[in-house]
Amino acid sequence: GLQSFIDGIGKSTVDISIGSLAHRGIFISFGNASGAVPAFPVLRLIGKSAYVTRPKLLDYTVDRAELVSRADEIFGWLKDGKLNVSVDCAFPLEEAAEGHLYLEAGKSKGKVLYKID
Repeated sequence: GLQSFIDGIGKSTVDISIGSLAHRGIFISFGNASGAVPAFPVLRLIGKSAYVTRPKLLDYTVDRAELVSRADEIFGWLKDGKLNVSVDCAFPLEEAAEGHLYLEAGKSKGKVLYKID
């Protein structure tokens, strides 16, 4: 299982997310793309002694200094090769509707970008 599952989709993937966790894994729910994650009994996590959290960005970037510090850390990871970002495809901004359909169909295997020329 996974040590952590970071889920930006929400309602339609919560069961997969929790089911994929390793012993003492953490489910991080931060998005509602398919709807809000419904309330569930905390005893659901007992089999794996799992954790769950629902963070929001503003609690981790309370002021400009913290925002810059966190951004610098992430860009440092990218520069040092400690964090890899997989780009699936890029759509011209004029084709944004097609890009959304691509995402909604579940075709993406990484980040989907929009190009601004």
